[in-house]
Amino acid sequence: MRSWRHTLSATAALSLLTLTVSAGTASAGPDTADDTQFTFAVFGDMPYGNAEIADFPHVISQINADPDVTFVTHLGDIKNGSTVCSDAYFQMIKSDFDQFKDPLVYTVGDNEWTDCHRPNNGSYNPLERLAKIRQVFFDRPGRTLGKNSVRVTSQADEGVPEDVRYTRAGVAFAAVDVVGSNNSMKSWTGNTQPTPEQAAEVLARTASVIGSIHDTFASARRHHGRAVTLMMQADMFDPTVSDPSYADYYAFQPIVDAIARESAAFDGPVYLFNGDSHLYNSDQPLAAGSSWLSFYHLTTAVPNLHRITVDGSDNAKDYVKVTVQPHSPQVLSWTRIPLDGSGS
Repeated sequence: MRSWRHTLSATAALSLLTLTVSAGTASAGPDTADDTQFTFAVFGDMPYGNAEIADFPHVISQINADPDVTFVTHLGDIKNGSTVCSDAYFQMIKSDFDQFKDPLVYTVGDNEWTDCHRPNNGSYNPLERLAKIRQVFFDRPGRTLGKNSVRVTSQADEGVPEDVRYTRAGVAFAAVDVVGSNNSMKSWTGNTQPTPEQAAEVLARTASVIGSIHDTFASARRHHGRAVTLMMQADMFDPTVSDPSYADYYAFQPIVDAIARESAAFDGPVYLFNGDSHLYNSDQPLAAGSSWLSFYHLTTAVPNLHRITVDGSDNAKDYVKVTVQPHSPQVLSWTRIPLDGSGS
């Protein structure tokens, strides 16, 4: 009973965030009203294992060689879930990321911090690993990675520099730190429930995520944006799970609620790109008839929310090439580009 009461308490606390986090005023940032067509690449859940690690520079070279791509997003999980979360590994991937010629936005995944408590990951304290990730990859808050870094609006003043926002070609973008393992509420090794420090981190980070989502939609409305695009690692609507348990997803509920409410009030398409489940998928997770509506206790369908999951892990054989066409009704179109592994 103690564990169940704790779960209910954590659920209630997380749900309160949807009531206590206000929309606020969007911060000044690199917003542009440019109607020029804009193309970006999205991928994630790689490199996993030695072969993918060795081939990762070739992946970067191939994306660099795409003349259409002018922006890149990695959706997190820069390692698999059963290898060591070492400083040396983080530095190696950061050096790889530095080879992108275009601006790179990196969202954080659970494999590189949340799950590092596992013995085969090195038995780290996940909060210490998150601090290291921020030190290595977000040492210049408000700037993207990549050789041609550009300015973005970050949540650095809230201690979450990985949450960033920007606007391109009339589309408001947000990359937010929402991870698998129940958004980091899954118990660490040796525990049967989240520790107080663990829960406090989730509450604070979730508040920043919801604030960033609100600010992104506020910016889109203020600038008459044509679409909103959200990026995160976690798959909050995993179609590969046939019978999802709310106990494994409850920490996502306030985030899903915020996305649903903001999307329903937005007069345009909303896109959500995520990794985590490793199999490409394109769907409308909160459309009428979706089981996810009742699962997340939502009473209103959200037909303008479209979700795209990128391939990853052993299936990391392509990247998603997305084109923003500002005057198209759907605004975004995309195709999967096979990775050739040739380094060309």
